[in-house]
Amino acid sequence: MSYRRFLSDCKFLLALWATQSLSQLGSSMTGFALVLWSYGRYGSALTTALLTICSYAPYVVLSIFAGALSDRWDKKRTMLVCDCLAALCTLGVLGLWRSGALRMGHLYLINTLNGLMNTVQQPASDVAVSMLTPKEHYQRVGGLRALSNSLVSLFTPVCAAALYGLGGLGAVIWFDLGTFSVAALTLGCLIRLPRGKGAGERTESVLESAKSGLVYLREHRGVLDLILFLAVINLTASMFNAALPALLIPKGGEKTLGLVQTFAGAASLGGGLLAAALPAPRSRARVICNTLLFSMSTENFMLALGRGSPVWCLGAVLGWVFIPVMNANQDALLRLHIPVEMQGRVYSARNTLQFFTIPVGYLLGGALVDKVFEPFMAGRDPAGLLCALFGTGKGAGAALFFLVIGVFGCLSCFPARWDRHIWELEK
Repeated sequence: MSYRRFLSDCKFLLALWATQSLSQLGSSMTGFALVLWSYGRYGSALTTALLTICSYAPYVVLSIFAGALSDRWDKKRTMLVCDCLAALCTLGVLGLWRSGALRMGHLYLINTLNGLMNTVQQPASDVAVSMLTPKEHYQRVGGLRALSNSLVSLFTPVCAAALYGLGGLGAVIWFDLGTFSVAALTLGCLIRLPRGKGAGERTESVLESAKSGLVYLREHRGVLDLILFLAVINLTASMFNAALPALLIPKGGEKTLGLVQTFAGAASLGGGLLAAALPAPRSRARVICNTLLFSMSTENFMLALGRGSPVWCLGAVLGWVFIPVMNANQDALLRLHIPVEMQGRVYSARNTLQFFTIPVGYLLGGALVDKVFEPFMAGRDPAGLLCALFGTGKGAGAALFFLVIGVFGCLSCFPARWDRHIWELEK
């Protein structure tokens, strides 16, 4: 398949992808800067983790209904309205910060509102990608989306830390608003989405539409089992993300956290390039299972037992290099099996089932590090085995926690390898 044909067939999709990815970078930088601000002010993994919990809570609870609405509403208008409201929330953070009145309670409320906007915007965006992409290009587009996520992961800590150091939280937020403006203008003035099949013509209620997404999953066990497997992986990944600042900032400072995340982003970038270039594999299910097992069995243990940035950075590379390949294959697998006219409702049901473990994982990760593992390690004999393995002082408990989630993550990959319903998706 020639790249010239791909560029011709997907020119509008590429414009949408590029500008939305730029806006995603700005939003991620703001999120990273808020983590630095909150952890520097309060020094608590749980306090920081609650930022993400507030973002995901409405996403999980209301997604199933948002998809039903997304299938009814115009996708372009939905995306524009949600993005604009989210930008207003970001402006609210800027105003509070400049007045010296910004508190964690404000951030929790604003993140909840942002999560609500994302709940409606995300299924509309997913369906828009399918509407703009011919089926023969799903694998390559999935690779490009994985690539953009990798670029965001790579540049977020570097750019956010640099802007945060130069101009504080305000500089990062102004960059975020600038990237939003570019994406909104492109979507509003350039992108034309074809009318979705049945859009605006359904007479069923929102509850009936939401139920139809769940019924589809019940009748397609392979898709459902894959989603539930990824929900368990998300539980492990969110506990990982909640605990990472509590491990790296006490042991190496904010620069170490940024350095490790930069290496993770660089590895994801390489994996994204690989995912975009590779042809469709013979077995997407095998790729998904094997890449996740490799990730879980490397980074967590190297973070737990490592001493210093070189080992931590190597662990980040090994943990993230194949994740874009996994994402591209699971994205293509779902798009190939779910009809476009059902995708809004099914993706929203997917969001509820697959992502409800993220706020749970952040809550568990932050609470376990602060309330269980750090106090446990603080009471150990400095000459004992545990202190020899995980160190002493603040951050030692987080290191022990990474060992635990590494074991849990590896074990969670095996049931999916034995699930016949997932393997039937290969047919």
